[in-house]
Amino acid sequence: MHSVDPVSRPFAQVDVFGASPYRGNPVAVVLDAYRLSEEQMQAFAAWTNLSETTFVLQPTVPGADYRLRIFTPTGELPFAGHPTLGTAAAWLAAGGVPGGERIVQECAVGLVEVRRGGAAPEDARDVETLAFAAPPLQRSGPLDAEHLQLAAAALGVPDQAVVDHAWVDNGPGWAVVELGSAAEVVALKPDLAAIPGRKIASLGVIGPDTGSDMAYEVRAFVAPDPATGTPGYEDPVTGSLNAGIAQWMLERGRLTPPWTAHQGTRLGRDGAVRVDVDAEGTVWIGGCARVAIRGMIEI
Repeated sequence: MHSVDPVSRPFAQVDVFGASPYRGNPVAVVLDAYRLSEEQMQAFAAWTNLSETTFVLQPTVPGADYRLRIFTPTGELPFAGHPTLGTAAAWLAAGGVPGGERIVQECAVGLVEVRRGGAAPEDARDVETLAFAAPPLQRSGPLDAEHLQLAAAALGVPDQAVVDHAWVDNGPGWAVVELGSAAEVVALKPDLAAIPGRKIASLGVIGPDTGSDMAYEVRAFVAPDPATGTPGYEDPVTGSLNAGIAQWMLERGRLTPPWTAHQGTRLGRDGAVRVDVDAEGTVWIGGCARVAIRGMIEI
């Protein structure tokens, strides 16, 4: 991973979407990825062993404040939500100044806007309340019978337990299944190895939460990757999935914005994801981003 003469680079680790400190989803951020090769980025992301590690680069298109590359331990993603907000928070804490009213991130799905807003909690230093503009879905519409059967089997639920279902893919390959209640979602014990990664890369599950001020409970499962030997896993709090779900909810007229979704219960996390729509119809997905670790790394 290291070059002959490694360069010291500013680094941060940010907790994103947590309703309280260290209860969200962490992302590692390398704030100056100048001259790093793709192989070095991938190797460092594998070393952090977080769901995502991001690398900030100079933008290549007009209007962008920075360019972002997002890596899992085994590959690169075109877009992901909590890395987008976590990187923006780290960039701001390091002295970044947006060129306009909003932060504009360049990534593989295009330009993604991030806005600041809302009162930041007083429980941590370097806390931002941020939201990203949900990118358009690359795939939508209901699952076909084969995909639905595969998803239900992986979740261990009968077909009749599924209230509704859809593709909500904005890059990572999300499909979503809706169950009857938040309690049913939390009780799931899925067989992650049964998620058909070649057909459904990532599987989300939601259920309405009538017993709290949260609109619904979310869980997110990522299929194992036999090519790399990477096992499947549950993601604590997932911005891209929540963005797709929000667009699906709005399309069906199921909820009136703003609302808040909850994620992470089964993993001992307390993720709160705020959904809002502005006057222009843009869907915003937001929450708290707390810079938990700041320092330098050598790559």
